[in-house]
Amino acid sequence: MKFLDIHDADFDAAFAAILARGEETGREVEAQVLEIIADVRSRGDAALLDYTRRFDRLEIDAAGLQVTGEEIDRAFTEVGEAEVALLRLAVDRVTRFHEKQKQKSWLDTDEEGILLGQKVTPLERVGIYVPGGKASYPSSVVMNAVPARVAGVSEIIMTVPTPDGELNPHVLAAARLSGVDRIFRIGGAQAVAALAYGTESVPRVDKVTGPGNIFVATAKKLVFGRVGIDMIAGPSEILVVSDGSGDPAHLAADLLSQAEHDELASAVLITTDRGFGKRVAAEVERQLEKLERAEIARRSWHDYGAIIVTRDLAEAVSFSNRLAPEHLELAVENPFEVLPAIRNAGAIFLGHFTPESAGDYLAGPNHTLPTGGTARFFSPLSVDDFVKKSSLIYFSQGALRRLGNDIVRLAELEGLEAHAKSVRIRISDRKES
Repeated sequence: MKFLDIHDADFDAAFAAILARGEETGREVEAQVLEIIADVRSRGDAALLDYTRRFDRLEIDAAGLQVTGEEIDRAFTEVGEAEVALLRLAVDRVTRFHEKQKQKSWLDTDEEGILLGQKVTPLERVGIYVPGGKASYPSSVVMNAVPARVAGVSEIIMTVPTPDGELNPHVLAAARLSGVDRIFRIGGAQAVAALAYGTESVPRVDKVTGPGNIFVATAKKLVFGRVGIDMIAGPSEILVVSDGSGDPAHLAADLLSQAEHDELASAVLITTDRGFGKRVAAEVERQLEKLERAEIARRSWHDYGAIIVTRDLAEAVSFSNRLAPEHLELAVENPFEVLPAIRNAGAIFLGHFTPESAGDYLAGPNHTLPTGGTARFFSPLSVDDFVKKSSLIYFSQGALRRLGNDIVRLAELEGLEAHAKSVRIRISDRKES
């Protein structure tokens, strides 16, 4: 963990290592992912079965790629009524939030003889990737499937890796409750390739969403254009802005809530109170001793954690906007006074009793968020990610006559003769040859 003053001469250099985490590895991974994508395109199911055997240590045939209804039924029995009710609560709250994001098609009839508008159409089929391995994430199922269902997507396909053949019952239960139609037990870059190009068993989709490791993120980047993607997500991150108020133990727990995700995750506190920062740092070390995922969290905190001291909240906010964090906690006395100055953040958590974990599970907004500074131009996953919009244009003959000469002149300005003629031929009283 780095303890830094934002005014130190070497501050930018010291913080650069945190910003660059994983970049070198990403370049090394790309060549491997390209090979996997080409192999899946060429051999289809056979390639998927080989990679599943190799990476997940699971021997199955093509019929075994898809999770059966009986397996999903069994998952509900294993999970039990109390946990099903908990998952249902998450689905209901996330559904209510995303229902408010829905847009309708519209037509503007203000001009005589002209109709202009927008047609909103759900995507036909989407694929959601759900991570496996180090942790199981039923919440990721909910956050990716629910907005797709709310948007009206016709078919939701899910892929999830199953190391050693183990199917997590909570993930399966969350999938059914969230409206997933088909589940395939494949992971990694090969799952993304299968969704993008299709195989004998896995249908090709229109868009791929969901978080994953660096192989998954790289595969999504490389298939973009063949299919849509939500974003290219990197390691998780949190920035906590503090004015020295609140309980250091609370903020330490929030920092560790991200550090436990991944060794490359980044947890940063920026505070106007140096002494408070030291108390938070001490509390992090104390809590690490009792954390179940202590090894992962400790590496993340020691390699990519930081406590930064600023003169005032204005400096802290300026740094936050520069960083554009995935998760931003405004752990200050008056968070709503600070909020208007925030320009770049995936999700903003306001006040001392709004931990980032609330947003991960039950608050309602989506937890699939832009990372690595991409909150400057990306937004959280939403219903908008699962629809497409078509422009609607209608001109009556009179309307085209009214605007036609201007259209012709603009086409001629660009030297596009056929464009001009396609209008002139409709508004001219004489026939054009």
